[in-house]
Amino acid sequence: MNRTELIDLIADKAELTKASASRAFDALLEGITTSLQKSDPVVIVNFGTFTVKVRAAREGRNPSTGEKIRINAAKVVGFKAGKALKEAVKEEALS
Repeated sequence: MNRTELIDLIADKAELTKASASRAFDALLEGITTSLQKSDPVVIVNFGTFTVKVRAAREGRNPSTGEKIRINAAKVVGFKAGKALKEAVKEEALS
């Protein structure tokens, strides 16, 4: 499902215009992004939790040359699915 399909689904389920659904979707994404920029987790009960994790610096290899390279530390977004989401996916996969 892409962004347009998701906005269409929101508009249909919430009985909104596509423009209103698009603005609501954009506001949701902006809120999640702003929170994660502050390293605050975003918890959506029964769906999941978005967190910011710090990936430590490490040594890697250039795949073309095999030369050792240093990979800098980085902040990355993590997501842990909630119980209801896990169960919904699990049930759908089995049917």
